[in-house]
Amino acid sequence: MHQSNNQGSGTPNETQQAYSGQQSEDYQEIIVKVKRCCKVVKGGKRFSFSALVVVGNRNGRVGYGHGKAQEVPFAVQKASKHARKHLVTIPIVNTTIPYSITAKYGATKVVLKPACKGTGVIAGSAVKAVVELAGIKNILSKVFGSTNAYNTVKATFIGLQNLRFKKNIETIRGVRIA
Repeated sequence: MHQSNNQGSGTPNETQQAYSGQQSEDYQEIIVKVKRCCKVVKGGKRFSFSALVVVGNRNGRVGYGHGKAQEVPFAVQKASKHARKHLVTIPIVNTTIPYSITAKYGATKVVLKPACKGTGVIAGSAVKAVVELAGIKNILSKVFGSTNAYNTVKATFIGLQNLRFKKNIETIRGVRIA
């Protein structure tokens, strides 16, 4: 895993166009996976690279992106740009998630459980990248089935996106939760 602090280097107009006006916040990125792909053509083999990147501000905003290119830096750049365009807000209560949740994507099942202060992030590398950049400091997680990085990140995002604050649940149901 590679971690870098990317604040956008370029003119203000380029930065605004590239990141949809979200360059004011300090986003960090973690490269979860880079893999080499191979296409067999008439003249031999043509190699390209695929990158999976997670971007977040460690304050409840996080996104992931996938990019492909002939060179690794361009694949990472495309993935980072895609991640910044698809950011989501995660509810965080006292440095953890509000309640336990299970999410499934493909053959991957991810279980996320809230943890008390001082526990830290107990998770595999792909889940850890997502929850750390989301700003969650205490969480327990377990991945069942396939541990493919792409599916694990997607399942983690599905679970985190399904989380709601207590007030939101009360207004949707029309009842008070004790």
